[in-house]
Amino acid sequence: MASKSMELGDEAPTSLLWALIKSQILTRTQRAPADTNLTGQVAIITGASESAADKLRADYPDAKLEVWHLEMTSYPSIQAFCRRVEAELPRLDITILNAGLMHLEFTTCETGHEEILQVNYLSTFLMAILMLPICKSKAPSGTPGRLTIVSSGTALFAKLSNRDKRPFLASFDDPDIYPFDPPDRYFSSKALGHLFFVRMLEYLNADDVVVNLVEPGMVKGTGLHRDAKGLIGLVLAAWKGLWGRTLDDGAWMYVDAAVVKGKESHGCFVMDWKIHPFARLVYLPEGKDVMDVLWEETLAEFEFVGARQILEAFKKG
Repeated sequence: MASKSMELGDEAPTSLLWALIKSQILTRTQRAPADTNLTGQVAIITGASESAADKLRADYPDAKLEVWHLEMTSYPSIQAFCRRVEAELPRLDITILNAGLMHLEFTTCETGHEEILQVNYLSTFLMAILMLPICKSKAPSGTPGRLTIVSSGTALFAKLSNRDKRPFLASFDDPDIYPFDPPDRYFSSKALGHLFFVRMLEYLNADDVVVNLVEPGMVKGTGLHRDAKGLIGLVLAAWKGLWGRTLDDGAWMYVDAAVVKGKESHGCFVMDWKIHPFARLVYLPEGKDVMDVLWEETLAEFEFVGARQILEAFKKG
């Protein structure tokens, strides 16, 4: 099935301010149809916390909620989580990979990589690859699994000024090669997801698992910008306070991508309740080399889990 996001082609560039106004102010929330029923279904949502689960337990006493440990800066933790899903869940309908990070300071984690790159790109797509066969095997018979990866509209504005550096991924880990700027690094980490996702599509089949990317918008009450201080913190707090989506509105965006939209959303970037083009570099001639390099370097990073073999086996069915 061809990706509708790919068919839309390169979108004319616009300003970040206008994009924010269009998305945050001019777009109205679309709730799921009244007859949407998830009774008996099993969903995984990463990035939550015990406190979030406590509130959900109070609001939905008939639902069974569990909190499992997952550390997105640790490859062993991600592997252990996926093994637990495989061993303990007899059924899995929906998986939403929601973990995200933005730091104001350059930091590395136990993998040796810069932490924003690690959490938002590397760990997220490692987990996506490991979850693909699980989503397929544990979905109800005759129904494709659902895997939604949380992205960001900021990917559309990523400059990736280090795109010609080789090795490419390693350049993110050295601020002398690629100077660290928090917004730029966050934008870039999300753009890498677009580039890798487009290459991954050739291994995916909507009859097995419907996989898409989703942009929830800037949402109030999340911890994404918790490290923001000074002027940046004030600007973000003011913008989110005035025009940020509520937690409920952001969640409806997830429901739309993971539940309401069907196979037509497979291989797509869903933004503001519509299928939207990917980051511009995906469609540009110079983007092919970047995607090829990113693909090979990422699969080399994931060689310890046999990621290439997992994708090849998934493609063969």
